Amino acid sequence: MKIAYLATCLPRECGIATFNHNLYQAIALDSSQEMAESYLVAINDHDSKAIYDYPPEVKYVIRQNQRQDYKDAAAYINQSGAAVCVLQHEYGIYGGEAGYYLLNLIHGLEIPLVSILHTILKEPTYMQLNVVREIARKSAKVIVMSHRAVGFLKSIYKIKSEKIQLIEHGVPDLGQEILKEPIPDQLFHRKRSLLTFGLISRNKGLETVITALPAIIAQHPDITYYIIGKTHPGVMRKSGEEYRIYLEDLAGQLGVSDHVKFINAFLSESELFQYLSTCTLYVTPYLDEAQITSGTLSYAIGAGAAVLSTPYWHAQELLAQGRGELFGFKDSKELASKVNRLLTHEDQRSKLKEKAFQYGITLRWPSIGRKYLEVLHEAIEQQSLKYCDLLLEPFEIPRFNLAHVQRLTDDTGIVQHARFGIPNLKEGYCLDDNARALLMATMAYHQQKNMAALDLIPTYLSYIQYLQRADGNFRNFLSFSRQYLDEQGSEDSFGRTIWALGYLIHFAPNNSYREFAQEILFHTIPHFASLTHLRGVANTLIGVCHYLKIHHQDEPMLAQGHALAHVLCKAYEQHRTTDWHWFEDKLTYDNALLPMALLCHYDITGDMLSHNVAMESMAFLESKTMDKGYLHPIGNSKWLEKDKEMGLYDQQAIETMAMVLLYDEAFDVSNDSTYLEQMDICYQWFLGHNTLRIPLYDEEMGGCCDGLHEYGVNRNQGAESTLAYLISHLTIEKQAVKPLPIQRFTHTIEAKLGGKG
Repeated sequence: MKIAYLATCLPRECGIATFNHNLYQAIALDSSQEMAESYLVAINDHDSKAIYDYPPEVKYVIRQNQRQDYKDAAAYINQSGAAVCVLQHEYGIYGGEAGYYLLNLIHGLEIPLVSILHTILKEPTYMQLNVVREIARKSAKVIVMSHRAVGFLKSIYKIKSEKIQLIEHGVPDLGQEILKEPIPDQLFHRKRSLLTFGLISRNKGLETVITALPAIIAQHPDITYYIIGKTHPGVMRKSGEEYRIYLEDLAGQLGVSDHVKFINAFLSESELFQYLSTCTLYVTPYLDEAQITSGTLSYAIGAGAAVLSTPYWHAQELLAQGRGELFGFKDSKELASKVNRLLTHEDQRSKLKEKAFQYGITLRWPSIGRKYLEVLHEAIEQQSLKYCDLLLEPFEIPRFNLAHVQRLTDDTGIVQHARFGIPNLKEGYCLDDNARALLMATMAYHQQKNMAALDLIPTYLSYIQYLQRADGNFRNFLSFSRQYLDEQGSEDSFGRTIWALGYLIHFAPNNSYREFAQEILFHTIPHFASLTHLRGVANTLIGVCHYLKIHHQDEPMLAQGHALAHVLCKAYEQHRTTDWHWFEDKLTYDNALLPMALLCHYDITGDMLSHNVAMESMAFLESKTMDKGYLHPIGNSKWLEKDKEMGLYDQQAIETMAMVLLYDEAFDVSNDSTYLEQMDICYQWFLGHNTLRIPLYDEEMGGCCDGLHEYGVNRNQGAESTLAYLISHLTIEKQAVKPLPIQRFTHTIEAKLGGKG
């Protein structure tokens, strides 16, 4: 079995690199010849690939902050003949916010992935949470090293139990060798010692031990505190040796400088185990509980050291049942008391050492390596059953949630923008968003009988009426103080309003709302003929078609629909060429609404020209935005012109909503279930099936992020994006409750639908 290992690699001075090396060696020893071709893929923290003198088993190097390197590495691994990839995940070693560049690699893999998660945060950021979720979703197994980590993955990250494997942190099998060797005279210059090792940074709490030293030395003057390790590279880049200097100054102020020794080195494991197995007491004085795995603590137990630790998560588990003792965070008095007692009572210290040593035997790498090997074999066996089509693995459909819309809505209307999930009142209101909100609320009540949505309808309808001018057209923007900010809105906002009014007339919950909407709509009709912008035309046509669904005999309105469809078909005829099947000379925004509007017209009238133009242009749009197996809408950073490259980033939620609605309409007029599958894929853009593999819908807040950018997601959750998500969700839900002839769609949507209301 050929294995590709992905992580930092020695000689880079990093705990993950050491762990990765030990895992590689342990599995190689256990499986002998079948591991001969296994190799390492190294993550560099520099822009140069040649910064470290890597050993021969490192076959490929990824520069941390070069996204293309991750994509290229996936191709290399796929072509290498490896049967499985083993990923070490730790925040800070991969590029992009929360390391999301890594997702480019794992989504390019064509072999099973087994991921080892070294840090599981109790309160992750949005990006941290979703990066780990996506790693887990794409992994055959995720491995963690403590019971609490298992609990966090299930309760916080919503990862299913069957994906999670608990394997404790491995330690080198050096104990017996070290016990046979003479202890070097220079190892400890005093008879008894306290010891802490690891990369140094402020969260290690080393000052707690130094502060405790005067009380310890008063009873045991032969004690010395050894601090082994270099300053963490990230700390060195930002602050240099500031923390180490602070510790030295503190020792001087307390008069214990002669009892504190710094060994500024990254020790070999053999050297480290000599220190651990011969120190009097090992101390980990970390400052808070949020450490789910500690390799240094595992090493100390593996070496049979007597351990004192603050009660961070891993320490609580590993030192249970008498394998060590705990003291309070930053509590130097309690630490001094416990150290003095254990130095005085050698029998108590010996019991700690014996229990630690016996438990440490179970953590040694030969045994731990065999457990990993079993997981890898299982992952490979599962591939043909479950992981051969990872790209289309079903997503969990979130519950429909109006919380963020309600948060954005006051008695005037829905506020345009938000900072993260908090309404930004300074930006005021706009007609576009209130029209979308009316559409969404009407859909929610029509499909779900959602009473909260019903309560919102009059607010949005009232806003539309307030923004209508005497001539029937509309203003768009209103300040938070209810002052008009423009004299006339855009054709886009006009058309979106006609769509929302037409939909409300079609599905009105009562006659009063229908009559009120019709009064506003009829006042706008004189402006239909003057529309020149195609999206204004398309939105208006969709609204007209909804109106005609229940007013079939309204010949003047039917004529309006024909005229609007003619504008779209004429534009298509003027711009269409052999290899460019579109209405304009470039693809810009809200593109899918153009063919959708013509499908709506065909549905009402049976007009085959509208049908043919819609189907051909839809296929063209699909070829540009669905060719990767997932939706990548035209990015606003660079619209797609003929014979030029399209912008990949600044993808907007309204593009995705338009695609969902287009495929919904295509299914309704054709009954071809292929369009439901495409609609499903488009909807999943919101849930992470996108260019960055990061979800935009925030289940916690009930809002949708404002865009997908090269650097990550725009975490602001304004009305436009949130309404685009909710309309898409309701569209998916509408089709899911129908009896459909396709297994995948019903499995993905109906069986996974989280509920309503």
